[in-house]
Amino acid sequence: MLRILQAVLSQLVVHGTLHVVLPDGRRFSCGDGSGAPVQIRFADRMALWAFLLDPEMKLGELFMDRRLLVEQGSIHGFLALILSGARGQPASLLERALDHGRFLLRHLTTRNTRDRSRDNVAHHYDLDDRLYALFLDADWQYSCAYFENPEQSLDDAQLAKKRHIAAKLLVEPEHRVLDIGCGWGGMCLYLTETAGAREALGVTLSREQLAVAQERAQRSGAGERARFALQDYRDVVGVFERIVSVGMFEHIGPRFYPAFFETCRRLLSEDGVMLLHTIGCSDGPNHTNPWLNRYIFPGGYLPALSEILPAAEKAGLIVTDVEVLRLHYAKTLQAWRERFMARREEALALYDERFCLMWEFYLAMSQAAFEHQDVVVFQLQIVRHQEAVPLTRDYIDERKATLRAAEAAADTARKPSNLAPAA
Repeated sequence: MLRILQAVLSQLVVHGTLHVVLPDGRRFSCGDGSGAPVQIRFADRMALWAFLLDPEMKLGELFMDRRLLVEQGSIHGFLALILSGARGQPASLLERALDHGRFLLRHLTTRNTRDRSRDNVAHHYDLDDRLYALFLDADWQYSCAYFENPEQSLDDAQLAKKRHIAAKLLVEPEHRVLDIGCGWGGMCLYLTETAGAREALGVTLSREQLAVAQERAQRSGAGERARFALQDYRDVVGVFERIVSVGMFEHIGPRFYPAFFETCRRLLSEDGVMLLHTIGCSDGPNHTNPWLNRYIFPGGYLPALSEILPAAEKAGLIVTDVEVLRLHYAKTLQAWRERFMARREEALALYDERFCLMWEFYLAMSQAAFEHQDVVVFQLQIVRHQEAVPLTRDYIDERKATLRAAEAAADTARKPSNLAPAA
């Protein structure tokens, strides 16, 4: 057992420093001695077998159950060591068999009917809102931020993400906007209050998110222009000049891509513009990580462009712009993880220790995947007619300048005046 584990980890950890302690106290080290050292301990012999036979599924479970302990460094540091070393390494026969089986079963694990979609959403998004308040930005954006420079704060980067999307949407004052998977309402409020859309409808399957979004709209005075509904996107009726969907496409499943794009075409006006923002795989179709599917995002699936584009084309839609955001989500997740860990005791007051370990692993694994695997964010601009958007991309920066001015004006209006009252 020791030799097998040492051979596997030594092949993965070539750079960096990893110390491994076995249940009987024996230990070994891997790597070239560089970087901050990471030390892990396996609590029992069966934990070794679980890790070796199915690390994709079992590593997270071992960490949650304290059968794999990180005694020096962090679980993110350990994951970064093994994932960075795994790039370009040939998979074992067992790994290839598991991957192939999970890929073949992806249509079953992502069979997201209306009822199943509601259950999947409730599993993750109907958790206590106080949990999300521990690590999200002030606007509660639970998707990839857009870092315009490395030093930008999370709040500013999330604002930049909304601005970037709004610029691509080319929102005008007469437009009605549909937000598919609206979260806690921040995008709808930005598109109405800052981008100037006539009205926006946000649909979600999360009761908790719906309540927060509606309360925010009323509090901001945008209740008449920004509306929210507990509704499946397939059941929306009407015509919208703009459609946006951020971080929702990952929950659809590949068998439902045709229905998604056919629905969007039905809802989008003749000269309308749609912006789809989704996590995806840059190396082609793959299976969903089984641990994430079981514990965090049941029914989730990360698409490849080769899966998205044919479905959009068959629905009669035209993709006019594709942007790949690389490492932006890694920085976002790093900020979330650091914030979560800084307030971990508050999370423990809401949930138990196993839950906190699960979320620590989720945030760390996701960050490491964006850093060291072929996981990215796609932004696709989609239309029904090619004349719906300008011929060059110059308009994006021009629109951003206008939006920044609107943001500044709104900030000034919210601040109390420093001028003394007239005598």
